[in-house]
Amino acid sequence: MIIKTIPAGIYDANCYLVIDEESKDCGIIDPGGDAQRLQAIIKSLNVKVKYIILTHGHIDHVGGVVELSKSLNIPFFISKIDEEYMEKDNYVFGSLPKASGYLKEGDTLSLGNKEFKVIETPGHTKGGLCFLIEDKLFTGDTLFQASIGRTDFAGGDFKEIIKSIKEKLIILGDDIEVYPGHGPMSTIGYEKRRNTFLL
Repeated sequence: MIIKTIPAGIYDANCYLVIDEESKDCGIIDPGGDAQRLQAIIKSLNVKVKYIILTHGHIDHVGGVVELSKSLNIPFFISKIDEEYMEKDNYVFGSLPKASGYLKEGDTLSLGNKEFKVIETPGHTKGGLCFLIEDKLFTGDTLFQASIGRTDFAGGDFKEIIKSIKEKLIILGDDIEVYPGHGPMSTIGYEKRRNTFLL
């Protein structure tokens, strides 16, 4: 599996291209902006883009969705809960048309002969999601290297994000690689030892 990390948009949110080497199938996670630049990178990789999946609905993670979805003729998926927040609050949430479909706990999306598993992790937003494929965990703004997502926006809840991380993510195992929505990657083991929010 190949993972390309591309900071995009005005807040340099990490957009991830996850590519199955055998099939060349590609999934896009959180294209926060710079859609034309992302398209050029995708074209250079000669991959088959299957879909866009979104960890949450904040504007810095969804800014490139509409243009990419249209130009590449691919669906995009988000939690129904965050879509409802997006309809009411455009201050921190982005604006999108109705999603192609909705993701919830336990759903899977195939990528070649692999699959993303959907994990609901409310706390940063009420409809926050993480995606696990093999030993790679894409955490959006739920879990960062040595930090966690802020909880002072609409739908945020500090107790809830800590519960989500401890009960849904930490249990996955120390060797799981963490790919956050901002900043450098980490591992679950590192976060267990060094993340002061979790000690």
